[in-house]
Amino acid sequence: MTEMTGAPRQRLRDTIVDAARSRAIAAGWDAVRMGGVATAAGVSRQTVYNEFGSKAGLAEALARREVDRFVGDVRSALVAHGPDVRAGAYAAIAHTLGAAAENPLVKTILTSARGGSDELLPYLTTRAEVVLTEASGALIEWVGAYLPGADPDALAFAADTIVRLVVSHIVLPRGPIDQTAEALADLAVRLFATAARTPR
Repeated sequence: MTEMTGAPRQRLRDTIVDAARSRAIAAGWDAVRMGGVATAAGVSRQTVYNEFGSKAGLAEALARREVDRFVGDVRSALVAHGPDVRAGAYAAIAHTLGAAAENPLVKTILTSARGGSDELLPYLTTRAEVVLTEASGALIEWVGAYLPGADPDALAFAADTIVRLVVSHIVLPRGPIDQTAEALADLAVRLFATAARTPR
């Protein structure tokens, strides 16, 4: 039997991840079973295991896709504001906080965690390498174009700090989104300005 590759395989993986996402939203990640995902996706249970290896592998694929969507939107928000660092930072942060608050999967993750289950929460917190790497990369790429003389390490630290704070406010919101975004955008400007003044 010929192994599926390229676009057909990606469609298969997308179908399985879609099924897993729907089941997680409906019943929580704890209730998701590989067999149930296979049935919902219209494939065999073995196919799901072949593609993702385990439930943890499926969770990682699901988390990565959500992150890719968020980061794509962040890039769009940043680019739309060109060299206006304050406006771009505010738009990207406000969008991320708002989208996360309305995202049914994020809601499920946070609700489950508050109920004592945290199978998916680490993908937003302790195992958030994908979130931090992708989102920080988008920030560095954008602001680096307008601060070409900035120290790379200071710039990376600034971007990483902002992303970590945004994630913390997604997990534990403190106040209205616009107020949080205003405060974090102001902080971003100060951190990026410091990076611009830091000698290489």
